[in-house]
Amino acid sequence: MKEPAVSADPTQTLAFDTSCHLFDGCGFPAPGLHSFLFKPLFGDADSNLYFNKTMLLALLGSIIIVGFFWAAFAKPKVVPGKLQLVAEAGYDFVRRGVVYETIGKKEGEKYVPFVVSLFFFVWMMNVWSIVPVAAFPVTAIISYPAVLAGIVYVIWVSLTFKRHGFVGAFKNFTGYDKTLGPVLPLSMTIEFFSNLLVRPFTHAVRLFANMFAGHTLLLLFTIASWYMLNGIGIAYSGVSFVMVIVMTAFELFIQAVQAYVFVLLTCSYIQGALAEHH
Repeated sequence: MKEPAVSADPTQTLAFDTSCHLFDGCGFPAPGLHSFLFKPLFGDADSNLYFNKTMLLALLGSIIIVGFFWAAFAKPKVVPGKLQLVAEAGYDFVRRGVVYETIGKKEGEKYVPFVVSLFFFVWMMNVWSIVPVAAFPVTAIISYPAVLAGIVYVIWVSLTFKRHGFVGAFKNFTGYDKTLGPVLPLSMTIEFFSNLLVRPFTHAVRLFANMFAGHTLLLLFTIASWYMLNGIGIAYSGVSFVMVIVMTAFELFIQAVQAYVFVLLTCSYIQGALAEHH
C-alpha cells in the first residue's frame, strides 16, 4: 500500500496556524487529513521515490530497538546490570506472557525472537506519538500496520500448509466439520473468507484505527488549548490543556496495549496453524 506523500493544500501542515486564536475572527484549525500527510524530506513525491518524516521515525525506531538490545546483551552478566535487567524483563514478558501462554513452550520457543521483535517495533512506532518533535505515531499510517500484518499472514499461511498439507490446510482455513450437516457448505464459505481475507485486514486496521483516533484526539485538544488562549477563552484553554495531559497518559497505556494485542493475535494465528485439526 502506498502512503500519500503531500496534502492537496501545500499551506496545510501537521502544525497549525499559531497566530490564530479565539475572538480573532479566524476559524478553529481542526485537525484533518492534512495532519497525517508529510512532504518529502528529500526525493520526488511525484515519482514515489522519496523519504519523509514517518519513514525517518520508522528507521530511527528500528535503530533504537536494535541498539538497546545490543547494548543490553552484548556482554551479558550472571548478575545483570540495570540495562540488561530491563531488557530481560521485556523479553521475558513477551516470551512467557504471550508466546508460551498462547502457543506453548515447546512449539513457541522458536517464534520468541520474531514475536519479541514485533512487539517492541510496534510499541516504538506507537510511542513516537508522545515524543517531542516527533509527535506522530508511525502506525497511524495504514501502510505500516498493513505490511506487518502481511508478514504475519504469510507466516501463518505457510505454517498451515507446512504442518497440515494442502487438504489439512483447506480444512483448517474453512473450519471443516462434517457434523454440521446441511449448513457445512455455508459455514465453510464464511470461514474461508473470514480467515483468508478478513483476518489480515482486521489485524492491520485494529492497530491503525486505534493509533489514528488517539493521535487525532491529542491533536484536537492540543490545538484547542492554543486556539482558546485569548481573552476569556483562557479558562477554556486550561480545561483543554488538562485534557491533553489526560489523553497523553491514556495514549501511553493504549500504545502498549495495542502492541500487546497485535502480537497476541499473531501468536493466536500461529497456534491455529500448528494445532491439529479435528
